[in-house]
Amino acid sequence: MAAAPAPIGLRGLPDHVEAVTLDTFHWLRTDLDQALLAVGIAVALYALFWGLRWGAVRLLGEGYPITSWRGFARRIIRRTRSLFIAALAAWLVSNSIDAPGPLTRAIGFVFTVAFAIQGALWLREIILALVERRAGETEDHEALKDAMNIITVLVNVVVWVLAVILVLDNLGVNVTALVAGLGVGGIAIGLAAQGIFSDLFAALSILFDRPFRVGDTIRFGDITGSVEAIGLKTTRIRATTGEQVIVSNTKLLDLQIRNLRRIEARTTVMTFHLSLASPTAALQQVPAMVATVLKPLPHVSFRRAHVTAVTATAIDVETEFTVADAALITLLDTKQMVLLGVLDGFAALGLKLADANGKIA
Repeated sequence: MAAAPAPIGLRGLPDHVEAVTLDTFHWLRTDLDQALLAVGIAVALYALFWGLRWGAVRLLGEGYPITSWRGFARRIIRRTRSLFIAALAAWLVSNSIDAPGPLTRAIGFVFTVAFAIQGALWLREIILALVERRAGETEDHEALKDAMNIITVLVNVVVWVLAVILVLDNLGVNVTALVAGLGVGGIAIGLAAQGIFSDLFAALSILFDRPFRVGDTIRFGDITGSVEAIGLKTTRIRATTGEQVIVSNTKLLDLQIRNLRRIEARTTVMTFHLSLASPTAALQQVPAMVATVLKPLPHVSFRRAHVTAVTATAIDVETEFTVADAALITLLDTKQMVLLGVLDGFAALGLKLADANGKIA
């Protein structure tokens, strides 16, 4: 296997161009048939590759979202540029025939540059497509649009810097110092804008991991409210007390967040404290009485009712039930009906509630 050609230095570029021109004209004069055959093969390969790209795009079809594999593949294939296809065809032919050395090196350099540009385009599209697929189900389109703008800028910077470094390396430029400088500069920028980047990545985490969405009611710390907007630095929440609470995304994710909108059912335990003078026979009928009160109620699943403890001041009766409705007002209405029904049941059984001293209330 032949060694890879040396990089084309910037200082020797004019001499290399002159050598390529002279050797190519000499090749055309001395071996025109082989030169024309090489051009013909290169054109045929270009047509073949271009046709394959066109056919693949047509086969995948239009109208498929990026979240589907067809839409994903079509988007990547469409970003394959004709310049890269032409450079690839020329490079394959130049490595298969006895072409002049300077011309072969020139074609190799052009192919490297085209591959660097095409690779940057592919990498950019793959990353952005994966991000869009992951965020395809989010309902906060405005916040997603802002986030995608920032992500696009960051991805563009990274992939094009890599492409430029690759091209410069093939031009013979010592990129070690450049890479080191970019690393030091990146660290300095990262430290200077640590807070901004921290909130930015927290916002992206909220948008893509979706612990909550716009419109959800959440509770964090001692604040409960509805999420109004998710920004790149802060999240705005309308508290139940009326005021708007603005909290940084980083600080918000550091807290324990309860998403109340995702409640599917609410299980409640209610405890009643009865007088110590309550007769045992009546207490034995309490579980059946509580079940009778709960079972007819809508959305209610009765779980248990027991006399659970005897303390120095009261006999504790505990009941547990589940309300298959996430609405808070439904839970409050149900608790009210249970409370009133159980109090009537106690009265019917001749049982009394106890006060703090264990006396009959």
